[in-house]
Amino acid sequence: MAHLLMVESWVGAMSRLLPRAIREGGHEFSFLTRDLHHYLRSAPEGAAHPLLGARNVLTADTNDLDTLLPYAERLHSALGFDGVITSCDYYLPTVARIAGRLGLPGPAPEAVENACRKDATRQVLAAGLPGPRFAVCADRSEAAAAAAEIGYPLVLKPVDLCAGMFVRRVDDEAELARAYRAVEGFPVNARGQRRAPVVLLEELLHGPEVSVETVTFDGSTQVVGVTDKSIGGAPAFIETGHMFPAALPAADTAAAGEMARQAIEALGLDGVVAHTELKLTPDGPRLIEVNPRPAGNRITELIRHVTGVDIAAAAVDVALGQRPDLRIRNTGLRSAAIGFLVPQATGVLEEIDGADLARKAPGVLELRLAEPGTAVKAAGSNNEYLGHVMAGDAEGPDARRCVEALLSELRPRVVNR
Repeated sequence: MAHLLMVESWVGAMSRLLPRAIREGGHEFSFLTRDLHHYLRSAPEGAAHPLLGARNVLTADTNDLDTLLPYAERLHSALGFDGVITSCDYYLPTVARIAGRLGLPGPAPEAVENACRKDATRQVLAAGLPGPRFAVCADRSEAAAAAAEIGYPLVLKPVDLCAGMFVRRVDDEAELARAYRAVEGFPVNARGQRRAPVVLLEELLHGPEVSVETVTFDGSTQVVGVTDKSIGGAPAFIETGHMFPAALPAADTAAAGEMARQAIEALGLDGVVAHTELKLTPDGPRLIEVNPRPAGNRITELIRHVTGVDIAAAAVDVALGQRPDLRIRNTGLRSAAIGFLVPQATGVLEEIDGADLARKAPGVLELRLAEPGTAVKAAGSNNEYLGHVMAGDAEGPDARRCVEALLSELRPRVVNR
């Protein structure tokens, strides 16, 4: 039995999947957080949060690396850890630093930091991989000048936020100014960390978007598969659904996997599960970003339903310095898809009509919907979903069609109060 130190977590799916994978692997974990109430508030009513199944629940300022590293050393002396892990992007560099300090398995901290900063990723990869024209801008005047040079339409991105927050398409100078002001108004992220005061401007790429799920261990990257993605909410880029495996020609699947592998190698990442996002442009795949952690939005569960490969368990294994089991198994499904219920209005959820019919539909793997009385905000990122439906198809790549049909029957009633 191994003992992991888990430093913070997302409060969504991975906050449940990762503790489950640790437990099913025969291991245990201690949970370290700066704000336990952040997780208690997200626990299902009447149930304990899975993170509270930790052997120890510890508190410390996880945002202060200078005090956290010596504290982790003292914890290690007393409790003995075999690995360090997190599911939360904002703490991936911290976990890499702790693992290095304690002499435990983990990727190089600098590689993780470069992957977690969108501007640094672009700068590292620009020398060897094709990508969009881009500029890193420290103020609005720099952004306006860079936009004029690159040319509209563009994508404006914060360099250090997640879930598509404040990522916007901009088609002219007025839209650029509005998007820039919105980012400026969010100087601290949801975990109390001060953000970098720069934005990334990129040439808008055209083509379908996919993600490549990989595991890199002992210097070798294995592609687990390619997931497709549907996007809505313009000028935002909101993920409205995914299907695994992506319904692509074999050549496109191979090219996407090779691009992801090259990006991971160029960044110097090893000992990581990664979720690399790409656009399949007419000129070939072009990288959007590399995330050195398991995919979110329950993509890991789509993969498990189709292949039997448990990406959360793979993340636990590589954190312990162990080679993960990535063998494909026959699950009876050829494809699995998820669709998200994206709110269009702000108010209070009164009811979601059609839920009972969707729940009884054939092929449904999961149906999770917000409860009546939930405060609703018109979606501007991947953080405002009202729920999701997941379905599988045993015959072929038609799970997406099933999910889209089910979503069309779900009608949220949002009222102003």
